[in-house]
Amino acid sequence: MRRWIARMALVALAIGPATSFAANVSCSMTFQMKGWSAFYKTASGTGSVRCTNGQTATVKLEAKGGGLTFGKSSIENGNGEFSGVASINEIFGSYVEAEAHAGAVKSSKASVMTKGEVSLALSGTGRGWDLGVAFGKLTISR
Repeated sequence: MRRWIARMALVALAIGPATSFAANVSCSMTFQMKGWSAFYKTASGTGSVRCTNGQTATVKLEAKGGGLTFGKSSIENGNGEFSGVASINEIFGSYVEAEAHAGAVKSSKASVMTKGEVSLALSGTGRGWDLGVAFGKLTISR
């Protein structure tokens, strides 16, 4: 009986660490944002995040930055894909962003940003006009 208990303990030790490391979770976001820029860039919006492990969250988005940028625009059908997360809690915080953009009337946008080991790829379509190069951050909060 002691041998059996010892073997089960070894199996538990072998399996335990392997299962304690969370598998990569895939999270996606749908969102909408509106903003403007005149050297200083600002935009805000809301979104919804869903992860493959069943976690969900309603989020607030705020983008701020600056550069040689001018315009006014909205993203109405935005999509985001997070990579490198183990839990939905890792998506919250500020992401570094650099972008070049140009659009008139109907436009589309795509960008990739990072927050440590977590990356976020955004794409979307919208309306407005904008032109320039900007640097800044996107903050995701509850």
